[in-house]
Amino acid sequence: MVVFSDPEIASVGLTEEQAKQKGYSVKVGKMPFSASGKARCINKTKGFVKMIADEKDVLIGVHVIGPGAGDLIAEAGLALEMGAMLDDLAVTIHAHPTLPEALAEAAEDALGKAIHLYRGKKG
Repeated sequence: MVVFSDPEIASVGLTEEQAKQKGYSVKVGKMPFSASGKARCINKTKGFVKMIADEKDVLIGVHVIGPGAGDLIAEAGLALEMGAMLDDLAVTIHAHPTLPEALAEAAEDALGKAIHLYRGKKG
């Protein structure tokens, strides 16, 4: 699903709420465009990429609000179709600075490995 608004909105797969209703234990990763080098360069920092995976790290939903959402969702749709895991997206090389690298960063966030986000000290 793509809505060509400003900012653009795109979605594929389950939302976090839908996944929970279906009984999944979800992992969620989020990358705000305010932390994206490319989004900052083009002065379009509103929005985020959100990834939802099951307890085995299998991707079950991706949602994008922000610049290029209609284009970014294609990679996410392919990943869902292939049964990709969070790690598949996290280790895929994305050119820097580009908007698609926010997909990898959201996957890394769900895995607790994001490098562009500060989540505080654990434990």
